Amino acid sequence: MTIHHDWDNTDAARLATLTAPKMAWFMGEATAPGVNPMPLSKRTFDVVLALLLLIPLSVVMLGVAAVLLVLQGRPIFYAAHRMRSPNQPFTQWKFRTMLCEEGDFGATGAHKAWRITPMGRFLRRSRIDELPQLINILKGDMSFVGPRPPLREYVERFPAVYGQVLHSRPGVTGLATLIYHRHEDRILARCKSAQATEAAYYRRCLPAKLKIDLIYQRHRNLRLDLWILWHTVKIVVSRRDERPRRRRRGQVDLPDETLLHRAPPRQAKGLQG
Repeated sequence: MTIHHDWDNTDAARLATLTAPKMAWFMGEATAPGVNPMPLSKRTFDVVLALLLLIPLSVVMLGVAAVLLVLQGRPIFYAAHRMRSPNQPFTQWKFRTMLCEEGDFGATGAHKAWRITPMGRFLRRSRIDELPQLINILKGDMSFVGPRPPLREYVERFPAVYGQVLHSRPGVTGLATLIYHRHEDRILARCKSAQATEAAYYRRCLPAKLKIDLIYQRHRNLRLDLWILWHTVKIVVSRRDERPRRRRRGQVDLPDETLLHRAPPRQAKGLQG
């Protein structure tokens, strides 16, 4: 019923050719003290909301699974191996949206567009493909809001950064998703090969998203999480991309009292392109 995406079997020589992105200038933020683990209130909110959503959405999930079985066949689910903390792996669940290909790895760029099925495009656009992650949330592997779950390979290469970022459980959505996802899609859409896609993601997308993840980690609270969830729902329901845009001086359109007024200039500058 599932397809597993295992980066442990990725060609190590191919990954070794990638030059490490320059992250040294914000490593100080990654090693700064005073960051607390995931608070109990956030975990309680996740469990309650996930249980409430599972009541109506379980019917939707069963319907989607039946349609996928008829239109695409098996496997119905896509299982990706990700990290919930610097030393704890987990399996992230989604509905399968692409044709299976042996030896597949890496981010989805233009070279994979032909593999996305018609049903898969609808599921991705509506974010219905992510509904199985409600199970991940109940198990404690993920949260509704947080950094996107990283690959083991990235966590091992940047342990100090991810040591701070993964104080927050990986999320279905997050601050980096709202701010950077549209720009990341444009970058990867120009990549015509797996090697080009991985190089672009590794050198350009990953450092930018980690900067934003570090800002979220140091200023997270329930108000900011609700703001991120609300904007995510607005984008999905309206199908209009209204993500916060970066301003000329490196700030973003976030609630002043939750982030901008509290973030020192050095952190805000981390969002500049």
